[in-house]
Amino acid sequence: MTQQPYATGTPTPAPHRPGGATAPAVLPGPVGVPVLQEATAGLQPPFAVVDLGALRANAAQMTRRAGGKPIRLASKSLRCRALIGDTLRLPGFAGILAFTLPEALWLAEEHRDVLVGYPSADTDALARLGADERLAARVTVMVDSIEHLDLVTAALGPTGATVRVCLDLDASLRLAGGRLHLGMRRSPLHTPGQARDLALAVTARPRLRLVGGMSYEGQIAGVGDDGPGPRAGRAAVRLMQRLSTRELRERRAAAVRAVRSVAPLEFVNGGGTGSLESTSAERAVTELGAGSGLYAPALFDHYRGFRPHPAAHFVLPVVRRPGPRHATVLGGGWIASGAPGTDRLPVPVWPPGLRYVAQEGAGEVQTPLTGDGVAGLRAGDRVWFRHAKAGELCERVNELHLVDGDRIVDVVPTYRGEGRAFL
Repeated sequence: MTQQPYATGTPTPAPHRPGGATAPAVLPGPVGVPVLQEATAGLQPPFAVVDLGALRANAAQMTRRAGGKPIRLASKSLRCRALIGDTLRLPGFAGILAFTLPEALWLAEEHRDVLVGYPSADTDALARLGADERLAARVTVMVDSIEHLDLVTAALGPTGATVRVCLDLDASLRLAGGRLHLGMRRSPLHTPGQARDLALAVTARPRLRLVGGMSYEGQIAGVGDDGPGPRAGRAAVRLMQRLSTRELRERRAAAVRAVRSVAPLEFVNGGGTGSLESTSAERAVTELGAGSGLYAPALFDHYRGFRPHPAAHFVLPVVRRPGPRHATVLGGGWIASGAPGTDRLPVPVWPPGLRYVAQEGAGEVQTPLTGDGVAGLRAGDRVWFRHAKAGELCERVNELHLVDGDRIVDVVPTYRGEGRAFL
């Protein structure tokens, strides 16, 4: 991989490429599926492709939207060490937001600043962290309760390295006296007083050092405000997001003040790809957490404020023609996490005019498709899909084929390709 592969429009030294090719002086932008299809014509599907031009454009858009605050890269959104490393070499990106502690320990062998975005109950990994001064200086664990503090403290034991700790503040919107909960069911810490109390409990434990705070407003960052369906539904989402943005700005600032009265904080993390502008405007927030916008999966098609370029695709072969109105591809049931629904299905994007058969959807070993795009398909042809979410695609493939302009410039392993399955 090159040292700065995503520097849009910037001259760069010509790196070594497969087959002796060299990179152009000015890197190309997004190219679209027809060009990607031509570039990958020699591959056998199923395979996954990343359009580096689209990825570059998305990274530049994210940093502009972040308003000058650094973006901590969400590793679960990429799940590829090569692309994580290259993204962190871009201006505007700093640090990793990991999703498990074993993953964080693995990444910290190479990277110096890894925050685990979720509490860990992996006592073996906690013990390893506490026994290694180098890893303990690079990895920060997440806590949100006394119960978890007890688990962490017991796993660390009485002696060893001091472990860095971050508090997770609940960012959900609670209305009607708490009877209406809008947002993720994450941390029990909701009020500034609760955050301060847990901060005091952390500082009372000699093996722990409080260094940061975090809150993820999933009801803003992770919910598109321009989705399909009735206009009234979109209006309701926008109203909820305005109310939540206003409420969280005040509560988060108060919580940060309360925690800082106990201990100095190195960072306060917030946001996500869908809320970079609003979260970066909060003075209490020092950095943002995001990553999905780099691949721009299908769920990001439904935001008014930004339009990322689809960068990650997967390709499946046509293996059957059950009749003139249907074509069947191999596999296809690469369903995204979340509440079950059609928005969790991969989206067939090429050829245009393809859709699922309602009775079957996306299947484990085969997926029948229908629509106008079926007419020209024959056995052996390819159908291009976009996953509904970002990094989950990488749990299905061992490698990503990186296309820049009209050619494959590299093939890099995913976490799965490196034999790592963290969740």
